[in-house]
Amino acid sequence: MGNRNRNTALLLIGAGLFILLEHYVNFFTIAALLFMALGVYKIRSSPDKTGYVLLGVGVVLLFSGHFTFILSVVLISLGLFYMKSKQAHRDSSYIQRQRILESFKKDKEPWELKNTSMWNIVGEVYMDLSLVMLDQKETTVVLQGVFGDVDIIVPEFVGVSVHASALVGQINVGTERETGLVNKVVWQSPNFEKCDQRVKLLVSYVVGDIDIKFV
Repeated sequence: MGNRNRNTALLLIGAGLFILLEHYVNFFTIAALLFMALGVYKIRSSPDKTGYVLLGVGVVLLFSGHFTFILSVVLISLGLFYMKSKQAHRDSSYIQRQRILESFKKDKEPWELKNTSMWNIVGEVYMDLSLVMLDQKETTVVLQGVFGDVDIIVPEFVGVSVHASALVGQINVGTERETGLVNKVVWQSPNFEKCDQRVKLLVSYVVGDIDIKFV
């Protein structure tokens, strides 16, 4: 089963890279990514609708005549997701789901968190870990996809380790902040090793707005 998943991941990544090399990135693609990056930044820093307009322009430019580019990005992202999931979880007892559109919200009542891997093309994730019930000492959550808006609230009684990356967009982890292109934040709470309840967060999106707050 493990070799089959690995071969599937490598096949997806290879197919995506082949398509990407066949159809090189041109000026319009670069312009689209810049519009999207600026749009994400404006959405987070300004209350008006300018950011959404810029993001919309970027998406339209990217999709207009760039279907093969989008397909290659999706295939590569999905292949990397399979590989990361296999590496992140120590055994096969974890929840894995792939969706085109994802809206995952857990912020109203107590909920149970298990080892989980989620991938989506467009995803919205909101997790309030102050309401979470953990059935083991350490839980690993992999969130990955193409376009993502992720908000996670972490209470002080949960130790957390964060590896977050976004090719385009913004990452906020406590006081750490990265904005623009090729963003990456690696952070671990001081109480992580001693805490009875620990969560590892592996978050990666091509275009993402990732916000992890501590309360």
